[in-house]
Amino acid sequence: MAVAWALMFSSCASLDQVTGALGKAAQAADDAKAVIEVGQKLRSGFADITEEEEYYIGRSVAALILSKYPVYQNAALTQYVNLVGNAVAIYSDRPEIYAGYHFQVLDTEEVNALAAPGGLIFVTKGLLRRCKDEEMLGLILAHEIGHVAAKHGLQAIKKSRLTEAFTALGMQAAQRFGPQELARLTTMFEGVLTDIVEQLVERGYSRAAEYEADGMGAAFGARTGFDPKGIVRFLQTMVGDKSAVSGKGWFKTHPTPEQRIDGLNKQIAAFGPVPAIDAVRTKRFQQFFATLK
Repeated sequence: MAVAWALMFSSCASLDQVTGALGKAAQAADDAKAVIEVGQKLRSGFADITEEEEYYIGRSVAALILSKYPVYQNAALTQYVNLVGNAVAIYSDRPEIYAGYHFQVLDTEEVNALAAPGGLIFVTKGLLRRCKDEEMLGLILAHEIGHVAAKHGLQAIKKSRLTEAFTALGMQAAQRFGPQELARLTTMFEGVLTDIVEQLVERGYSRAAEYEADGMGAAFGARTGFDPKGIVRFLQTMVGDKSAVSGKGWFKTHPTPEQRIDGLNKQIAAFGPVPAIDAVRTKRFQQFFATLK
């Protein structure tokens, strides 16, 4: 299923050709051509990457995430998560992106949520089990959409990697790329993907990025009609959690819930009146989450 979902992301586009070439530097000239074309399209910093390029980078990142975690095979629940996520995305600061927003549930009890560039967002079963209503779910997804809207994933790319790649491409543009040059370039672009995946799974975003996504997510949720305090109530379930000792998932890559709750409460108070919890949505949430095993 993981392979199938990765293939769903794939098509005959430049950055995917590079990804397919990773670790196969000695392959034929077609791979070299793909690396050269992609490198010439990319520029000296993440801010210059187009939405199309961002999507293809994100799709490659998604494939690497799916090599670490299996997909949860529950079509109805996945469709519901996509329904809620896309409802929030419409009211975000970045409602239109190259290929739209896509949400996938990962089959692990680890508590975590990951947002790859280009609108590819993952939530784990362990995280979903902590949600008590649609408000909580909507605000968690809103937080991850905030990361996409602010392009936090792209900011994880080390500028030195891009600079080195562009310099090499400029020097070698008129030459035929041999195995050594191709190996060097594929390693550079593989490093771009590794930077992002390590940021998401191992290191986590900076506190400033997490707080920014908190504020954006609360605003997006309120615009959608969700009670923005849903994210506060979710964070409260994490306070004093014994699993925090393991230092895995959310507890490894996010600031402590106590640190975030106070800031969120102040931001939400500034919104003025906020939407109330909708009983109809809560009933819908309960129906779909009853299938979560």
